[in-house]
Amino acid sequence: MSAELPLATRGLACRRGRQLLFSGLDLGLRRGSITWLRGTNGSGKTSLMRILAGLSQPAEGQVLWQGEPLRRVVDAARAGTVYIGHSNALKEDLTLAEAVAFLAALAGLDQPLPRAQRALELMGLASRRNAPVRTLSQGQRRRGALARLALDEAPRAWILDEPYDALDQSSVQTLSGLIEAHAARGGLVLLTSHQSVALNGASAFDLEPFRAA
Repeated sequence: MSAELPLATRGLACRRGRQLLFSGLDLGLRRGSITWLRGTNGSGKTSLMRILAGLSQPAEGQVLWQGEPLRRVVDAARAGTVYIGHSNALKEDLTLAEAVAFLAALAGLDQPLPRAQRALELMGLASRRNAPVRTLSQGQRRRGALARLALDEAPRAWILDEPYDALDQSSVQTLSGLIEAHAARGGLVLLTSHQSVALNGASAFDLEPFRAA
């Protein structure tokens, strides 16, 4: 990512059904940044993240990727973005290693299975790599989904919706280390979290001032 602001919004507005959640939102995410997106329940945090990831359309305004409207460069933006939402996006009938390797292959990474095995080891799941996803606990599935972040070191945009949910303290520390290392190599991170987590260099962005009256 060479642009100073790889990911930005201009005058963004979002609706859920007939309800206007927020409007006039200008946001710029810089390389090497960690941004904690904050707001009350229903303020539109998840909706904003899905718009930034190219999974939903805004009601007004636009998202910019590398200075270009996202709709014009959607393939490049998706290749440069990792989005992890509330759904863990792991195929139930595959083993955990196969499911994470599938995500690696979708991202165009070489040697997807060895990458997946290394990522699972980092997330403390080496002993469960051959277990079918459907047999895993909620915490194990969450760690399996987050292993996607350890598959490569490209400075992508990470958009993480409640990534700390269902994690034990050791896994919280591992995830925080991954996030800080990613920012240090020039990636950017936008995340939400209901729990307080210490992240070096993180700044907050509050959605409340942009909420509709």
